[in-house]
Amino acid sequence: MSELLALGISHKTAPVALRERLAFTEHEAGEFAREATATAEVREAVVISTCNRTEVYLVVGDPVRAEADVLGLLAQRASIRPTELADAIYSPRNCDAARQLYRVTAGLESMIVGEAEIQGQVRRAHQHAMQAGCTGPLSNRLFAAALTTGKRVRSETGIGASRVSIPSVAVDLALSVLGGLEGRHVVILGAGETSELTARALADQGAGTIFVANRHADRALSLAQRFGGTVVGLEKLPDQLVRADIVLSSTSSPHPIVGRDELEVVMAEREGRPLLLIDIAVPRDIDHACGELEGVALYDIDDLQAVVARNINMRVDETPRALEIVEQEINRFARWLGQLDALPTVSALREHGSALVEQVLEENAGRWESASARDLARVEAIARAVMSRLLHEPTIRLRSFGEDHGHASIELVRELFGLRDDAPVEEAPSAELAEVHDLSRRRPGQGGRVQG
Repeated sequence: MSELLALGISHKTAPVALRERLAFTEHEAGEFAREATATAEVREAVVISTCNRTEVYLVVGDPVRAEADVLGLLAQRASIRPTELADAIYSPRNCDAARQLYRVTAGLESMIVGEAEIQGQVRRAHQHAMQAGCTGPLSNRLFAAALTTGKRVRSETGIGASRVSIPSVAVDLALSVLGGLEGRHVVILGAGETSELTARALADQGAGTIFVANRHADRALSLAQRFGGTVVGLEKLPDQLVRADIVLSSTSSPHPIVGRDELEVVMAEREGRPLLLIDIAVPRDIDHACGELEGVALYDIDDLQAVVARNINMRVDETPRALEIVEQEINRFARWLGQLDALPTVSALREHGSALVEQVLEENAGRWESASARDLARVEAIARAVMSRLLHEPTIRLRSFGEDHGHASIELVRELFGLRDDAPVEEAPSAELAEVHDLSRRRPGQGGRVQG
């Protein structure tokens, strides 16, 4: 029997200082999925890692042992004790785990409700896990259904209207701090998807942009051409910091790019001109100690939440309908999951019934000396018919189990019928079996043969 298990932290449960310690690049996510599936109870694994969350979706045997093993791996990565990490971790199972993924994919768990980028991030996370050989039938079905849910939410509600994103909120923050961006010198660290969204929002405000990127230099050049900016290498970052009014950073670097000591030298050259730093990367690109320097205003992704609150009123109104769609899709998945779990139990139940018929026939094989081969065949047919009719209703019920009954009821059936792999096998003494009389002992008035 397999179960779904999710382990995760998000902006709702952990500050950025902890989230960045559990952030994965796409390559690292695949490596961690392989590491997780190498443990005893984990059969499939997919890792989602964004600026707001890290979540690991698992298909497991024993969920208790699997949770302990994977929590230990996460704690090891974060270099903290598992007990410290446990306070921030959520760990839903089965349909609750699926519901969490559906809500994430629909943008309902994002800092900005309905943000569009998360659906692509979920799709890529699943693809990388597939390439790493860590997915299987259950996780593939789960992620396909989650992406379907996300598409329905976006097409059937207005939750994604007025495209608001983390980059656009960051630009709004810059506007509120500086009062206007036209003519401002803006430096963008990175050339990824987030940098593109940032550049678009800045271009709408008339700001000039400098892209700083060593990796993906071709993409940075393409972005610069589209949004009227220029490109420099990372080695020229100090010069750009001296000139900049605003720095917006969103690279995938595992270590800070801007350190306190280096920035202190830069600020001395700026002759008192203030510098606004907005770091929307996880892990953070800018050392948090930079905010202690005079003239520096540093905001990280958690600081954007106050700005976010002013942008989501309309989207919140669409949330009830989005949640209704999520529940519709969860019910569909629950039915499939219930049937998936029930099939092995139905098969085991039938095999158990057939084994009992064989056992009783064998134990009474020497008791019908005068019975013909045809009589014996009829006895066996009757025994199997009784077994089949007895198991007919339980089989129907098992196949119909969904979210409301599901796993607990199936486990109970396996326990009651002794179908668990670890259940003790007890053979009933033959004396306790109902006596099967010799067919030669006929009732008075009956003929010598069993009547057909």
